[in-house]
Amino acid sequence: MHDNISDADWRSWIAVCALGIGSFAIVTAELAPIGLLSLISDDLGVPTGQVGLIVTLYAWIAAGAAIASAVWLGGMPRRPLLVGLMLVLAISGVAAAFADRFASLMAARIVGAFAHGAFWAMIGTLGAQIVPKKNVGLATSIIFGGVSAASVLGVPMANFIGVASGWRMAFAIIGALSLLVAVAIWLTVPRLAGRGGIGAQALLRVLADRRFQKIFLATLLAITSHFMAFTYIEPFLIGPAGVSGHVVAPLLLAFGASGLAANVLTGAMIDLRLKAIVTSALVLTCGALLALAMSAPYLGVLGIGVLLMLWGGAIAAILVGLQTWILKEAGQDALQASAIYVALFNAAIGLGAALGAAFLSATGLSGLLLLAALIIGVGVFAIAFLREPGPVPAE
Repeated sequence: MHDNISDADWRSWIAVCALGIGSFAIVTAELAPIGLLSLISDDLGVPTGQVGLIVTLYAWIAAGAAIASAVWLGGMPRRPLLVGLMLVLAISGVAAAFADRFASLMAARIVGAFAHGAFWAMIGTLGAQIVPKKNVGLATSIIFGGVSAASVLGVPMANFIGVASGWRMAFAIIGALSLLVAVAIWLTVPRLAGRGGIGAQALLRVLADRRFQKIFLATLLAITSHFMAFTYIEPFLIGPAGVSGHVVAPLLLAFGASGLAANVLTGAMIDLRLKAIVTSALVLTCGALLALAMSAPYLGVLGIGVLLMLWGGAIAAILVGLQTWILKEAGQDALQASAIYVALFNAAIGLGAALGAAFLSATGLSGLLLLAALIIGVGVFAIAFLREPGPVPAE
């Protein structure tokens, strides 16, 4: 590793922040259509369920792209690769804004999905390359803080822009943000050589490791259950919870703010107390979902708000904690382990939304949250018997 990179100077941390904004941009691009489905459906004249494919299919293509990029793009220098991928995402956003048919919109989204998966897989290991080993958890918290922010703020922001200026403007702004991130990465991220592509044997080695199997299982359970519930949080709040429609947006913002705060708090402790943070966050998420499912009508706005904040903060800690755990365990297998994690994460987004739709008619909204709580509870057992990971190995 280059000596000038191992020093945590101001440029290195600006680069980490640029990557965090990049993760916000790509996940906002992935999830923003959730808040625009009705607008797109009305404008293009296609059923809402069909429009939903631009979210589900995007997530699943991104999952495959994460693995493919580790195999085929792993040897490329990181800075030009990341800049190129963000430029593709920018083009995808602008093309989506100008789509006049659903097929054109889907094509623009598919192009963006390939770049999305590759970008996310590559940035997963960069925190360990550009800051000191003792600060990897903090750097990862910043980089993947964008994921947490986008997961809870991207959808309402896109909806607000779409209602005010049309759904096309929302996609255009995402494209413009991607372009700005590309410039920031070019100016701040240091020159980092690729580590070489990986083969099927390297991927299988990671998948066969019982430590990673438990982390991957926890990831799949946590993210699937989260999006199974969160996709339907608005109708749950208005329906079973009995919350007035004008209170929903502030509650969701509180959810998002709690997630951002959790990133700051966990970033300061995650390098020393990783297992405790991840385990506690899984338990808190499970408890919050259980309480919402069983007691929301009796809690009032304040009680519901507290539970949403617990859920938002806990899921943010889970996202960062599991990614950090992967990096600490992986060592020289960091690229393939991170690629598998990203693939599972994106697959779980699509799976969660699909399962939510499949179970909703049978369980109802409250039952759906209860089922999500039970699934995430299994993730606690996947992590509970793992040993605390050691520090990131020196290169």
